Amino acid sequence: MLKLHCFGQSGNAYKVAFALNAMGVEWEPVFVDFMNGITRTAAWRAQSNEMGEVPILEIDGKAQTQSAVILTLLAERFGQFGGRDADEQREIQRWMYFDNHKFTSYFASYRFMKAFGQSAPNPDVMAWLRGRIDGAFGIVDQHLAHSPFIVGARPTIADFSLCGYLFYPVEESGIDVAASYPHIGAWLARLKALPGWGDPYAIMPGERIAAKW
Repeated sequence: MLKLHCFGQSGNAYKVAFALNAMGVEWEPVFVDFMNGITRTAAWRAQSNEMGEVPILEIDGKAQTQSAVILTLLAERFGQFGGRDADEQREIQRWMYFDNHKFTSYFASYRFMKAFGQSAPNPDVMAWLRGRIDGAFGIVDQHLAHSPFIVGARPTIADFSLCGYLFYPVEESGIDVAASYPHIGAWLARLKALPGWGDPYAIMPGERIAAKW
């Protein structure tokens, strides 16, 4: 049985959970109490992940970290949602790098500061992040105007990567992504129709927390 170390608020963990479900792979969640600071402790980092992050996937007797690495491994291991040739594999990786560098990173930071930060976020910082979000999301929205999925006509691990934070409640970020970016909204509807889709808070453990700001 594969074990996914995760918690409900983690969009990066959700990327892996959604992919596992879509692949029809059985897995067991292992709750990580991130919100109460467990991943910042030296003991947890020494035992679990020196980077202080989830997801962590226990598979084939090893603990794998970083969502992009895990998604690539799963595509290889189970023969689903990967590239069909070298060119397509590189295109998938290209979008996953863009996701981790820009698409997810700015949005996830904005959402965390608004929903879960210990103090009210700095308006200047939020305005800067919102500008970066609009830039990255505009690129993806334009791309999806001409392609049903991130890499062509079928879903791949690139789709699981980019959608990770976009199925959470609007009030957590204050950004209605589907309304603001219609092609992304239509893409999310296509992903939601895949077998195995589930709400992040339904398929990963942990208590849902009301947005603070």
